[in-house]
Amino acid sequence: MKLDKKKAIVEELHEKFSKSKIVILTDYKGLDVAAVSELRKKLNEVNVEFKVVKNTLLVRASEDTEVALIKDDFKGPSAVAMSYDDPVAPAKVMTEFAGGNDKFEIKIGVMNGKRIDVKAIKALSSLPSREVLLAQVLSAMNGVPTAFVRVLNAVPQKLLYALQAIKEQKEAA
Repeated sequence: MKLDKKKAIVEELHEKFSKSKIVILTDYKGLDVAAVSELRKKLNEVNVEFKVVKNTLLVRASEDTEVALIKDDFKGPSAVAMSYDDPVAPAKVMTEFAGGNDKFEIKIGVMNGKRIDVKAIKALSSLPSREVLLAQVLSAMNGVPTAFVRVLNAVPQKLLYALQAIKEQKEAA
């Protein structure tokens, strides 16, 4: 590969590393082309970019980015998955894929300037999607005013029941 092409790859990766919310480093050694294509297809469906790049280029591209935290892990055949909006989506897809393929290994990741290990990535994959979490928050926010209105409504209602009981008691007497 020519030097100009390598520089272009490093610049492109550096820009992508700077923009990404999560970067997950994987080892794909032993996977055939069909399996890697299947993984790429699943990742593309959730707007995640998957790149197979030489480790030396990964190290250079990670300089001055959060991804530099894991540059020591760029060993062996490496591929990176980068998500620019939803950090849960790549974790879900890759964890599911790793469960079905013994040769695919999730090494480590970086999210919000912190290293995340395989255990944390698997925990992240068990979270519901962003849309589901937003729906749950809205549901909780909607439930509080509704319950408050019910409580406020119950006070005059109980007063009316008490007055009705007093009226019936006086009429009976």
